[in-house]
Amino acid sequence: FEIMKQDADQLKRGDIIAQVSGPTRLLLKGERTALNLIQHMSGIATATARCVELVKGTKASITDTRKTLPGLRALQKYAVTCGGGKNHRFNLSDAAMLKDNHIDAGGGITAAVSALRKKLGHTVKIEVETRNLEEVREAVQVGCDIIMLDNMDCPTMKKAVELVNGKALVEASGGITQETLRDVAQTGVDIISIGALTHSVKAFDISMKIHS
Repeated sequence: FEIMKQDADQLKRGDIIAQVSGPTRLLLKGERTALNLIQHMSGIATATARCVELVKGTKASITDTRKTLPGLRALQKYAVTCGGGKNHRFNLSDAAMLKDNHIDAGGGITAAVSALRKKLGHTVKIEVETRNLEEVREAVQVGCDIIMLDNMDCPTMKKAVELVNGKALVEASGGITQETLRDVAQTGVDIISIGALTHSVKAFDISMKIHS
Protein backbone atom coordinates (compact mmCIF):
# COMPACT_ATOMS: atom_id res chain seq x y z
CA PHE A 1 0.00 0.00 0.00
CA GLU A 2 0.97 3.62 -0.54
CA ILE A 3 -0.36 6.39 1.71
CA MET A 4 -1.10 9.63 -0.15
CA LYS A 5 -2.66 11.65 2.69
CA GLN A 6 -1.61 11.83 6.33
CA ASP A 7 -3.78 12.02 9.45
CA ALA A 8 -5.11 15.58 10.00
CA ASP A 9 -4.66 16.55 6.32
CA GLN A 10 -7.59 18.48 4.87
CA LEU A 11 -9.26 16.71 1.97
CA LYS A 12 -11.53 17.64 -0.92
CA ARG A 13 -13.92 15.44 -2.87
CA GLY A 14 -12.06 13.16 -5.27
CA ASP A 15 -8.77 13.07 -3.36
CA ILE A 16 -7.04 9.69 -3.23
CA ILE A 17 -5.93 8.92 0.32
CA ALA A 18 -4.18 5.61 -0.34
CA GLN A 19 -3.54 2.97 -2.98
CA VAL A 20 -3.63 -0.71 -2.00
CA SER A 21 -2.71 -3.72 -4.10
CA GLY A 22 -3.11 -7.43 -3.48
CA PRO A 23 -5.33 -10.45 -4.23
CA THR A 24 -8.87 -9.27 -5.05
CA ARG A 25 -10.49 -11.63 -2.53
CA LEU A 26 -8.39 -10.23 0.34
CA LEU A 27 -9.05 -6.63 -0.67
CA LEU A 28 -12.80 -7.21 -0.74
CA LYS A 29 -12.80 -9.09 2.57
CA GLY A 30 -11.07 -6.18 4.30
CA GLU A 31 -12.88 -3.36 2.48
CA ARG A 32 -15.90 -2.86 4.75
CA THR A 33 -14.05 -3.02 8.05
CA ALA A 34 -11.35 -0.64 6.85
CA LEU A 35 -13.83 1.84 5.39
CA ASN A 36 -16.08 1.76 8.46
CA LEU A 37 -13.15 2.71 10.69
CA ILE A 38 -11.66 5.33 8.37
CA GLN A 39 -15.04 6.95 7.63
CA HIS A 40 -15.99 7.13 11.30
CA MET A 41 -12.65 8.51 12.50
CA SER A 42 -12.54 11.03 9.66
CA GLY A 43 -16.05 12.13 10.60
CA ILE A 44 -14.89 12.74 14.17
CA ALA A 45 -11.86 14.73 13.03
CA THR A 46 -13.99 16.80 10.65
CA ALA A 47 -16.65 17.59 13.26
CA THR A 48 -13.95 18.52 15.76
CA ALA A 49 -12.22 20.81 13.27
CA ARG A 50 -15.50 22.65 12.65
CA CYS A 51 -15.96 23.18 16.39
CA VAL A 52 -12.38 24.36 16.84
CA GLU A 53 -12.89 26.88 14.04
CA LEU A 54 -16.11 28.15 15.61
CA VAL A 55 -14.41 29.04 18.92
CA LYS A 56 -11.32 30.58 17.33
CA GLY A 57 -10.39 33.86 19.00
CA THR A 58 -11.82 32.83 22.38
CA LYS A 59 -9.98 31.15 25.26
CA ALA A 60 -12.12 28.01 25.02
CA SER A 61 -10.66 24.67 23.94
CA ILE A 62 -12.76 21.82 22.51
CA THR A 63 -12.58 18.42 24.18
CA ASP A 64 -14.25 15.04 23.86
CA THR A 65 -15.82 12.94 26.63
CA ARG A 66 -15.87 9.25 27.63
CA LYS A 67 -18.99 8.73 25.49
CA THR A 68 -17.16 6.49 23.07
CA LEU A 69 -17.90 3.20 21.33
CA PRO A 70 -16.73 0.05 23.15
CA GLY A 71 -13.23 -0.92 22.02
CA LEU A 72 -12.73 2.22 19.93
CA ARG A 73 -11.95 4.86 22.58
CA ALA A 74 -8.24 5.16 21.74
CA LEU A 75 -8.96 5.62 18.03
CA GLN A 76 -11.85 8.02 18.59
CA LYS A 77 -9.88 10.19 20.97
CA TYR A 78 -6.94 10.20 18.56
CA ALA A 79 -9.31 11.37 15.81
CA VAL A 80 -10.38 14.29 18.02
CA THR A 81 -6.75 15.42 18.30
CA CYS A 82 -6.39 15.15 14.52
CA GLY A 83 -9.23 17.65 14.26
CA GLY A 84 -7.46 20.08 16.58
CA GLY A 85 -9.37 19.19 19.75
CA LYS A 86 -8.09 17.94 23.09
CA ASN A 87 -8.88 14.85 25.11
CA HIS A 88 -10.86 14.80 28.34
CA ARG A 89 -10.13 11.90 30.68
CA PHE A 90 -9.34 8.63 28.98
CA ASN A 91 -10.62 6.57 31.90
CA LEU A 92 -11.88 6.93 35.47
CA SER A 93 -8.38 6.97 36.95
CA ASP A 94 -7.21 10.03 34.99
CA ALA A 95 -9.08 12.43 37.27
CA ALA A 96 -11.77 12.35 39.94
CA MET A 97 -15.03 13.69 38.57
CA LEU A 98 -18.01 14.11 40.85
CA LYS A 99 -21.20 14.16 38.81
CA ASP A 100 -24.73 14.82 40.02
CA ASN A 101 -25.34 11.28 41.26
CA HIS A 102 -22.07 11.22 43.19
CA ILE A 103 -22.86 14.58 44.79
CA ASP A 104 -26.41 13.63 45.74
CA ALA A 105 -25.29 10.29 47.14
CA GLY A 106 -22.38 11.88 48.99
CA GLY A 107 -24.41 14.50 50.83
CA GLY A 108 -23.53 17.52 48.69
CA ILE A 109 -20.43 18.98 47.08
CA THR A 110 -18.51 19.84 50.24
CA ALA A 111 -19.07 16.46 51.87
CA ALA A 112 -18.34 14.52 48.69
CA VAL A 113 -15.13 16.44 47.91
CA SER A 114 -13.90 16.17 51.51
CA ALA A 115 -14.46 12.40 51.52
CA LEU A 116 -12.74 12.07 48.15
CA ARG A 117 -9.67 14.03 49.21
CA LYS A 118 -8.99 11.54 52.01
CA LYS A 119 -8.61 8.79 49.42
CA LEU A 120 -6.82 10.52 46.55
CA GLY A 121 -3.14 10.95 45.88
CA HIS A 122 -1.75 14.46 45.61
CA THR A 123 -1.43 14.32 41.81
CA VAL A 124 -5.11 13.67 41.03
CA LYS A 125 -7.29 16.64 40.10
CA ILE A 126 -10.90 16.94 41.24
CA GLU A 127 -13.66 18.07 38.89
CA VAL A 128 -17.18 18.79 40.12
CA GLU A 129 -20.33 18.99 38.03
CA THR A 130 -22.56 21.92 39.02
CA ARG A 131 -26.19 22.57 38.13
CA ASN A 132 -26.67 26.14 39.39
CA LEU A 133 -24.77 29.15 40.70
CA GLU A 134 -25.15 28.06 44.31
CA GLU A 135 -23.29 24.84 43.53
CA VAL A 136 -20.65 26.82 41.63
CA ARG A 137 -20.01 28.94 44.76
CA GLU A 138 -19.72 25.81 46.88
CA ALA A 139 -17.30 24.18 44.42
CA VAL A 140 -15.11 27.29 44.51
CA GLN A 141 -15.16 27.40 48.31
CA VAL A 142 -14.15 23.75 48.65
CA GLY A 143 -11.24 24.28 46.24
CA CYS A 144 -12.08 22.13 43.23
CA ASP A 145 -9.60 22.14 40.34
CA ILE A 146 -12.20 22.08 37.57
CA ILE A 147 -15.82 23.19 37.74
CA MET A 148 -18.22 21.84 35.12
CA LEU A 149 -21.27 23.91 34.23
CA ASP A 150 -23.88 21.34 33.28
CA ASN A 151 -26.67 22.35 30.89
CA MET A 152 -26.60 26.02 31.90
CA ASP A 153 -27.71 28.82 29.59
CA CYS A 154 -25.16 31.38 28.43
CA PRO A 155 -26.11 34.21 30.84
CA THR A 156 -25.79 31.80 33.78
CA MET A 157 -22.46 30.49 32.49
CA LYS A 158 -21.14 34.03 32.22
CA LYS A 159 -22.08 34.69 35.86
CA ALA A 160 -20.47 31.39 36.86
CA VAL A 161 -17.20 32.36 35.17
CA GLU A 162 -17.25 35.64 37.11
CA LEU A 163 -17.90 33.74 40.36
CA VAL A 164 -14.99 31.37 39.77
CA ASN A 165 -12.74 34.33 38.89
CA GLY A 166 -9.78 32.17 37.84
CA LYS A 167 -9.74 30.02 40.98
CA ALA A 168 -10.46 26.91 38.89
CA LEU A 169 -10.81 25.88 35.27
CA VAL A 170 -14.38 26.21 34.02
CA GLU A 171 -15.85 23.60 31.70
CA ALA A 172 -19.13 23.94 29.82
CA SER A 173 -20.97 20.73 28.97
CA GLY A 174 -24.40 19.43 28.04
CA GLY A 175 -26.53 20.02 24.96
CA ILE A 176 -24.00 22.23 23.18
CA THR A 177 -24.41 22.31 19.39
CA GLN A 178 -22.51 23.99 16.58
CA GLU A 179 -25.25 26.62 16.53
CA THR A 180 -24.72 27.56 20.18
CA LEU A 181 -20.99 26.84 20.43
CA ARG A 182 -19.73 30.35 19.70
CA ASP A 183 -22.06 31.91 22.27
CA VAL A 184 -20.91 29.40 24.89
CA ALA A 185 -17.24 30.13 24.14
CA GLN A 186 -17.84 33.86 24.53
CA THR A 187 -19.02 33.41 28.13
CA GLY A 188 -15.35 32.99 29.09
CA VAL A 189 -15.26 29.27 29.86
CA ASP A 190 -11.92 27.48 29.51
CA ILE A 191 -13.16 24.16 28.15
CA ILE A 192 -16.16 23.01 26.13
CA SER A 193 -16.69 19.24 26.22
CA ILE A 194 -18.90 17.72 23.53
CA GLY A 195 -19.96 14.08 23.70
CA ALA A 196 -21.43 14.26 20.20
CA LEU A 197 -17.91 14.39 18.74
CA THR A 198 -17.58 10.66 19.33
CA HIS A 199 -21.11 9.30 19.64
CA SER A 200 -23.12 11.16 17.00
CA VAL A 201 -20.89 12.24 14.11
CA LYS A 202 -21.69 11.75 10.45
CA ALA A 203 -19.30 9.34 8.77
CA PHE A 204 -17.00 10.78 6.12
CA ASP A 205 -17.74 9.68 2.54
CA ILE A 206 -14.85 7.38 1.59
CA SER A 207 -14.96 4.45 -0.82
CA MET A 208 -12.64 1.87 -2.33
CA LYS A 209 -12.50 1.50 -6.12
CA ILE A 210 -10.74 -1.32 -7.92
CA HIS A 211 -8.54 -0.57 -10.93
CA SER A 212 -7.21 -3.50 -12.93
